Amino acid sequence: MSLPWLAALDAVVSHPLFAVGITLGAFQLAQLLYEKTRLLLLQPLLIATLMLVGTLLVLGIDYQDYRQGSAILTFLLGPATVALAVPLYQNVRRVRAVLMPVLTTLLVGGTLATVLGVGLAWLFGAENMIVMTLAPKSVTSPIAMLVAEEIGGSASLAAVFVMLTGMLGAMFGVELLRLCRIKHPAAMGLTLGMVAHAIGTARALQESEEAGAFAALGMSIMGVVTAVALPLVVAAVS
Repeated sequence: MSLPWLAALDAVVSHPLFAVGITLGAFQLAQLLYEKTRLLLLQPLLIATLMLVGTLLVLGIDYQDYRQGSAILTFLLGPATVALAVPLYQNVRRVRAVLMPVLTTLLVGGTLATVLGVGLAWLFGAENMIVMTLAPKSVTSPIAMLVAEEIGGSASLAAVFVMLTGMLGAMFGVELLRLCRIKHPAAMGLTLGMVAHAIGTARALQESEEAGAFAALGMSIMGVVTAVALPLVVAAVS
């Protein structure tokens, strides 16, 4: 009696759109849960990831099959990241008015974000590959993966570290800033964009459009500078 159900389940799981459906469904459920509770630990990306992992394990779906089925969502990451620049364009006059303080903040903050991460890993005795993988943790996944591979790290681990950095930044970043009495939209946005990249930028947009604009600026410049400067610094030090 169970064979027809197994056959039907197998047909559903093997459908080309199944991976897309469970991904979008998991995120929508996680988003609804967060909106109902507003608990920091129920950050939508974290809960959606746990839901997806559980679903794949229960149904016995190989990750490579899931990745192939959800390739269209991976492709859309690029346009979605670029779309985060829309608030920046809409607030370009505001950004120009404080351009020099912004660039100074990006230089100091971006350097500290990278140096502190690498320094802590080194102090705790992490091997060189892990240290190099952690170095680009505060930029978007495509840049981080390329940079990590170029400087001797692991591209796949870099993607994991980037995701964890973004989720932690989105979960605790705003509350930590408020605890430090930092409430200015530009300051909050720059911090979230520099440290938590696209996920932080999306979180900043929930605060205000101005915060989202500065987060997009911080994310963009941090990504470009990391991609250009980090390999040169590592090569000079080695």
